[in-house]
Amino acid sequence: MRGIILAGGSATRLRPLTLVSSKQLLPVYDKPMIYYPLSLLIELGLREILVISTPEHRDQYERLLGDGGRLGIRLAYTVQDEPRGLGHALLLARSFIGDEKICLALGDNLFHGPALPERLSDALRRHRGCTLFSRKVTDPEQYGVATVDGHGRVVDLAEKPERPSSNLAVTGLYFYDNDALGKAAALKPSHRGELEITDLNRAYVREGRATLVELGDDGAWFDTGTPDSLLDAAQYIRMNQQTGARPIGSPEETAFRAGLISREELERHTRPDAPAPAGRRHGLLTEPRP
Repeated sequence: MRGIILAGGSATRLRPLTLVSSKQLLPVYDKPMIYYPLSLLIELGLREILVISTPEHRDQYERLLGDGGRLGIRLAYTVQDEPRGLGHALLLARSFIGDEKICLALGDNLFHGPALPERLSDALRRHRGCTLFSRKVTDPEQYGVATVDGHGRVVDLAEKPERPSSNLAVTGLYFYDNDALGKAAALKPSHRGELEITDLNRAYVREGRATLVELGDDGAWFDTGTPDSLLDAAQYIRMNQQTGARPIGSPEETAFRAGLISREELERHTRPDAPAPAGRRHGLLTEPRP
């Protein structure tokens, strides 16, 4: 499986913070936002990850993250020239994905919880077709919403419905088999002019190949797209990190626990005076023209 972190978009709900900065570079307590999904993908065992950003911010991500060598992984980069939907992001990643399965993570979603790694790893082992992750919320009209039948099977998905049929919000983490590339290519633009991820997921639902995994209430999920949710996430990280045994959302710490780097490398990379990550060695993936 190869990973994609989507770090593009215009992030108008966070302006003026995002007038000169990419949303996923904003701090969530003591780390850039993108560190959290990157750490999650490393923890899940992914070793080849593509970061998709806007043209004006691509160099900033490369300076921040480098080629991944210091984490024992490979990072590559490409750009989405304008907001064209998550389905379009998959088309941009076709040459990177090849024949592999796909894990797509939104760069502004933050997941944490004691049972989360085991729950996600179990879902990864069982993964077939499309695997979605949900969380019960009090304001489902703000999210994509899943409807399930009496056996827990997904029967419908709706994007920000006025009258939600359930309180199961679909979070910003998706597992797909390689068929997702062909399905994304067949999508039609929505009224927003975008290739919608909900339409892609519905294609799997119609085939009976979509699985919904509830994340449970023993952890946290934040969609940090508004000032309030960004602050809530920062306060959560601050509180839990000060009382916990190790940092949250640290790619270096995660790589060390995964056996990808040594303790000496961990200490060297996390010093306040540590040098910037190594520059790009793998090259920029140019945007294909579907």
